[in-house]
Amino acid sequence: MSSSASALGWRTLWRDLRSGELRLLMVAVTLAVAALTAVGFFSDRLQSGLQRDARQLLGGDAVVVTDNPPAAEWRQQADAQGLQSVLTLSFPTMGRAADGQGGGTRLVALKAVGPGYPLRGSLRLTQTLEDTVGTATQEIPARGEAWVEPPLLEALGLRVGDTLLLGDGSLRIAHLISFEPDRGSGFMSFAPRVMINEADLPATNLVQPASRITYRLALAGDGAAVKRFQNWADAELKKPSTHGVRLETLESGRPEMRQTLDRAEKFLNLVALLAALLSSVAVALAARGFAARHLDDCAMLRVLGLPQRTIAGAYTIEFLLAGLASSVVGVVLGFAVHYIFVAMLSGLVDSALPAASFWPVAFGLGIGLTLLAAFGLPPVLQLAQVPPLRVIRRDVGALRPASLAVLGLGVAGFAALLLAVSSDLKLGLIAVGGFAGAVALFAALSWGAVKLLRRVVNEATAPRWLVLATRQISARPAYAMVQVSSLAVGLLALVLLVLLRTDLVNSWRQATPADAPNRFVINIMPEQGDDFRAALKGAGVEKLDWYPMFRGRLIAINGRDVSPDSYTEDRAKRLVDREFNLSNALERPSHNEITAGRWEEGEAGAISVEEGIAETLGLKMGDSLSFDVGGMPVEARITSLRKVDWTSMHANFFVMFPVAQMQDVPVTYLAAYRAPSQTGFDNALVRQFPNITNVDMSATLAQVQRVLDQVIRAVEFLFGFTLAAGLIVLFAAVSATREERAREFAIMRAVGASGQLLQGVQRAELIGVGLLAGFLASGVAVLVGWAMARYAFDFQWTASPWVPLAGALAGAVLALAAGWWGLREVLRRPVVETLRQAAE
Repeated sequence: MSSSASALGWRTLWRDLRSGELRLLMVAVTLAVAALTAVGFFSDRLQSGLQRDARQLLGGDAVVVTDNPPAAEWRQQADAQGLQSVLTLSFPTMGRAADGQGGGTRLVALKAVGPGYPLRGSLRLTQTLEDTVGTATQEIPARGEAWVEPPLLEALGLRVGDTLLLGDGSLRIAHLISFEPDRGSGFMSFAPRVMINEADLPATNLVQPASRITYRLALAGDGAAVKRFQNWADAELKKPSTHGVRLETLESGRPEMRQTLDRAEKFLNLVALLAALLSSVAVALAARGFAARHLDDCAMLRVLGLPQRTIAGAYTIEFLLAGLASSVVGVVLGFAVHYIFVAMLSGLVDSALPAASFWPVAFGLGIGLTLLAAFGLPPVLQLAQVPPLRVIRRDVGALRPASLAVLGLGVAGFAALLLAVSSDLKLGLIAVGGFAGAVALFAALSWGAVKLLRRVVNEATAPRWLVLATRQISARPAYAMVQVSSLAVGLLALVLLVLLRTDLVNSWRQATPADAPNRFVINIMPEQGDDFRAALKGAGVEKLDWYPMFRGRLIAINGRDVSPDSYTEDRAKRLVDREFNLSNALERPSHNEITAGRWEEGEAGAISVEEGIAETLGLKMGDSLSFDVGGMPVEARITSLRKVDWTSMHANFFVMFPVAQMQDVPVTYLAAYRAPSQTGFDNALVRQFPNITNVDMSATLAQVQRVLDQVIRAVEFLFGFTLAAGLIVLFAAVSATREERAREFAIMRAVGASGQLLQGVQRAELIGVGLLAGFLASGVAVLVGWAMARYAFDFQWTASPWVPLAGALAGAVLALAAGWWGLREVLRRPVVETLRQAAE
């Protein structure tokens, strides 16, 4: 680029800054970058916080789980990578009260911990049953002490300070556990937690050669070091000599944990994606207005002999410098604004969010320059082609619609921007396709509506304000099409935000509702079924998941024997190596969706398989599976696949038989329900049915629900911020026609039109454009929202049929309000002043 272009670019930049010509453009870029970086900074920190909290559920950054003490090389490798490590042992055993205190017994989930536990998060302890919050601590039980969960005191009739007997040992109950950070990783712990110091374990004599103990070597440290350890561990797990070892991470851990994080990430990415859409509209409107105001300047430069290449280079330099400066200001503003979100969220989390990374800064600067290159430069570069003749003829050299090449560049930049912001290919493709199709649809329908408008309005009988408004719109159909399309795109994002804020967020919250089951009871004998359900009903339990359950090992697929060696994936090996919890029911569980095949009630020799395990084991419709159920072979054919939402906390099974009863199969029953709040309910139930195992899921459910509430409220704050940005874009779209309206109204006033008539014309035009744009936007928003709900967020969702009507009315109100604010001075400007400016 020549030095003359560079010098001219600097001079024009300085001139336009002083005159305010770049004000709207720079404000648009600053707003765009501020919105994106505020979302980016907050999302970055929130995602780090979510990962941190999810690691608490897991117990560390990675966990090595074994059935025997882990080999020395696992800990040696962790030490070599500089990772912290702590080993815990857990297993079910019986806890007893002393004979003098009733001698009651209760199945407990014993956990022995050592120094350094917990690696992530903090235990919360209390001394009373009434204090459900407790006090955070990083300590572990002292020698001779036991920390227990409150239900154990209720079950055994003990108090804090009493003695708890474990095997041959006796320990004093020193504290109650109100919160255990990695309790989630013990999802199948069927009893109240008892935590002791690992040094007290030998005295209990509970660990014997045949004991079934789960060893968890939790690791924590730098992300790169954890990744190196995972790579080493993956290689070790593939060795034939490695048995009974698995590695749990956030990616491979519990499905409900991973699903919660995935949904949170998609919601946050969607907010940033819609902010990018609104930002691109604002930049495009501002750039076109800038170019329109500089047509005469460029015509004079051409008369003075300046080459087109120099003019184009000068404006390119000016725009890039203005964009860089605006982006820097936007990044700083976004960084400041994101602290508002952090302050709002501070009451929802236990500790401060982690510091933000440098990524939002680089991304914000890149977004600002990308927006200008894709949406700002195309109309501005047309200034280099303004003919010198425009100096004496204002009717030549006007801005033209973008060429196919320029339009393609803008669309490609727009698509790349959305995909980059979304960070999710499926979500990004749905948004890009939906909005690209929406723009084309808006343009076509608005063009047709403008053409039809002139025919519908009868100028002989219609009011004069309506006739003039119709003429205003239909006189320049291309301009009206651009205005309606711009408004519709902005309204599309706003309507989509409202729909997602209400229906989809509610659907997400209902996935793990506040009244979800918090008790799972197993080992209910068939002859106890009627009495057990009567006991629950008498206590006020109305909703109940009730299923028979029996265990079986998969031994053959389509007549071919299967074993862990039949698969290479670690999860598939584990599934084949253990017994499945099987069930049967005549009716399909209401919380399970059939994704393939049909659930035929009473069909013999049929099974329904959860689609995730089917994919892991390579199963398909029509496959024949053979199970060993207590030494008896059971064979059935896959007739349906089910989608299971593991966050629902309902009773779910990998494999189900669609029959009312299983012949010659010994079963017990499982019940899932929300326990009543009355004191002593669990203890009374266990005393009435002493053989059952009562699983209290309150702690796990509360932790999952707390994460959901935290993310939902944070997303609501982000929605509000993006909603404000969308309203500003609508204001810019309406006020972009200020000068054209001022000249047209000045001419009408010069020939005798009253101010009241012109106010009516302006209102009618704004209401008509807003109605059309709102109707089109809400209709497309329903389709895009459904696609996102179905394919990106994995929800079943149907919008209300009143959405298009409500969207049309909202579009009219918003357009009228934005027009009143942005165009209020048009009718107040003196006619002589307006006409003199137009003639200069």
